[in-house]
Amino acid sequence: MREILQDLEKWRSEDKQIVLARVVDLEGSGPREPGASMAVNEDGEVAGSVSGGCVEGAVVSEALEIMKTKERKIVTFGYSDDEAFAVGLTCGGTIHLFLEPLDW
Repeated sequence: MREILQDLEKWRSEDKQIVLARVVDLEGSGPREPGASMAVNEDGEVAGSVSGGCVEGAVVSEALEIMKTKERKIVTFGYSDDEAFAVGLTCGGTIHLFLEPLDW
């Protein structure tokens, strides 16, 4: 989380909408441990990482949708999930992410 604080503060000062994604659970092998965080702003800019690059594109899409709905959401990517395989999650595990809009 510390690695994204500077970007969060910058985006906050610019009054940007932000969605925070965090790894909340991991089954089997995964690229990042629970607690790993990534933030996405309304322009699609990203700070941090939840998977080392393999599902970040899909997370950005989910985050932009959450900015419209303002709803929190848990999303799951796993090796057997066609979408996760398409975006490159080939580590053999399943990653569960909690996405929520930040409310300053």
